[in-house]
Amino acid sequence: MKAETGNVITVDALHKSFGSQEVLKGVSFTLGQKENLVVLGKSGSGKSVLIKCIVGLMFPDSGTVDVMGNDMPSLPIKELNEVRKRIGFLFQSAALYDSMSVRQNLEFPLRRVKKEKNKKVIDEKVEEVLANVNLADAIDKMPSQLSGGMRKRIGLARTLIMNPEILLYDEPTTGLDPLTSIEICELINEVQKKYESAAIIITHDPKVVQLTSNRLLIVRDGIITAEGTYDVLRKSEDEWVHAFLN
Repeated sequence: MKAETGNVITVDALHKSFGSQEVLKGVSFTLGQKENLVVLGKSGSGKSVLIKCIVGLMFPDSGTVDVMGNDMPSLPIKELNEVRKRIGFLFQSAALYDSMSVRQNLEFPLRRVKKEKNKKVIDEKVEEVLANVNLADAIDKMPSQLSGGMRKRIGLARTLIMNPEILLYDEPTTGLDPLTSIEICELINEVQKKYESAAIIITHDPKVVQLTSNRLLIVRDGIITAEGTYDVLRKSEDEWVHAFLN
């Protein structure tokens, strides 16, 4: 079920350290239904650790992580995996299986996770998500035949095939040229409208912030230093925030 507050994710006073290195220092924020929330910060600022805490790949030292009404750190592994099925994760590399065709990459989560056996249902779902990322003609190609932008699209299609309620994008434009980056940003917005999903978008790319964010958080050294819309924050008098967005 959705969180009663109208937020699908609520993080409160989250701390995470690795030995003597404190990476997250009391992070608190919410993600609303159907909202694109961009988390902006330099490499090493704690953005990816935050995402891993949200999906239960890491556990916080203290604080709470509520995802769709579930306290993630306290969930038994079986229940944690059930919540994860409702979350789509797009990795930086797209994480495609190089030995599988595009079709096989998309079929894999349906067969493995959803235990779908009906070939007609599988074929229809594969064709639907490929159409939604504008790559229907790539269905029988191998990942090695795809450009970086196409791999990102196929990675997103494989995420969408599970009908996630929340999407987590980890540096979605890394390694892409400016035009392809803009195309990926446009696709993120199309997915938000078509699937009515909520998303957290981890990035250090100001263009992603400008084109996709309903709201953004700026993380610096494990602390949220600014929060608001792009239009508001780009006028900030804080020199560090201003430099990040301009």
